[in-house]
Amino acid sequence: MQTMFGTGQAGRERTDLAFTDPLTGLGNHRRFFDKVERLISDRADDPAPFTVGILDLDGFKPINDLFGHKAGDDILVQVAMRLRASMDGYSTVCRIGADEFAFLYPMVFSEEAAAGQSRMLTEILSAPYDVGERTARLSASVGCSLFCSGDETTEILIDKAETALYHAKRSGRGRVVVYTREMEEAAKRATRIEQALRRAVSAGDVEPHFQPIVDLHTRRAVGFEALARWADPDLGSVTPTVFIPIAEERGIIGQLSQLVLRKATEAARSWPTDLFLSFNLSPSQLVDQNTGPHILAILDRTGFDPRRLEIEITETGLMNDPALAEKTVEDLRRVGIRVALDDFGTGQSSLGRLREFHFDKLKIDRTFVSSILDDRPSEHIIRAILAMCEGLGMDVVAEGIELEAQAARLIQFGCAGGQGYLFGKPVDADATLDYLRDTFRGGSHASSV
Repeated sequence: MQTMFGTGQAGRERTDLAFTDPLTGLGNHRRFFDKVERLISDRADDPAPFTVGILDLDGFKPINDLFGHKAGDDILVQVAMRLRASMDGYSTVCRIGADEFAFLYPMVFSEEAAAGQSRMLTEILSAPYDVGERTARLSASVGCSLFCSGDETTEILIDKAETALYHAKRSGRGRVVVYTREMEEAAKRATRIEQALRRAVSAGDVEPHFQPIVDLHTRRAVGFEALARWADPDLGSVTPTVFIPIAEERGIIGQLSQLVLRKATEAARSWPTDLFLSFNLSPSQLVDQNTGPHILAILDRTGFDPRRLEIEITETGLMNDPALAEKTVEDLRRVGIRVALDDFGTGQSSLGRLREFHFDKLKIDRTFVSSILDDRPSEHIIRAILAMCEGLGMDVVAEGIELEAQAARLIQFGCAGGQGYLFGKPVDADATLDYLRDTFRGGSHASSV
């Protein structure tokens, strides 16, 4: 019999290949979509619930980089074998991405059961993997959604599972999240914010505010950190903790950052010439090969001296692609831009990063500063950081200083730089100029204010 794939056995083999992942032997994304669509069709008259889930390996890329691609493939095959062995006769697992797998549980009817089955999968995958003569460990995050209505399509179910997976990944490694109505509302709000933010960036309606960084001994500002601020006519004032992650996730962060840097450098041109401007780069920008050229083009356009610019990066950004991050950092340092490591102490291998990268400055995370007065471990950590930076020839700034007693303790420990509400909250460009006129009137700074 003639079919669209050919005839007889050869046609069936071609069909199987089109629906099979060649590395693991599991079904691929086409097989998974087909399975879910068939189950929806079978239950059209009586839409009994079932569960769809997406499983993503946590931190697979660093393991791939460490052990090599062949070892990475071997691990993926072992993952596939464990997942296949965990499925009952009704269930299906497929590989739908590089390190992403999807499963279908036709007989799992509740959120509690879906979460329980998913946790079992994460436990199965947490056991060590053989990589030649060595072993590697992995964790996995899972997002699930339940089919509860005949109106739901395969695409809707998988979108919901991906939303749940996103929430699982944001809350840490090895987490399981089942999709809820609250997530749907949060996703809709994120989309509304994204659309409004795109309009604001296009119209140039995001503004830099500036927070002073001071010499702790003299309390004089030595520079300012530029921070993005956005107020929307309909949404009102949207905090950076909300719109910056959305900009990062939805691919707007590059345009947003360029807008804020341009406005910030235009404002900072009228400051005393010995004050620097500090500016944050997001993790995705750090591994974007266009970041360096964009920054240099903005400085050239605004006439701002690169030697007065300081770029702040986090360890998270360095971990994603160390080689590309290092190139971006070196491109900036080559023209005199200084580089600071922000939020020090919150990453996973900070000391190793200090050896691999050359930083001009280190910023002690506010979590240590906030507890410096009543927590001995925080006190010892800050002392150790200061001693280390002295040995490495790095400047230090302590963030989040809100009390005079915190500033006094930091001075006692030998910390030279500070930042926090004690010295000033972030304010707009005009208010910053007023601050500078008041602070440096009659002072020794070379000034154009």
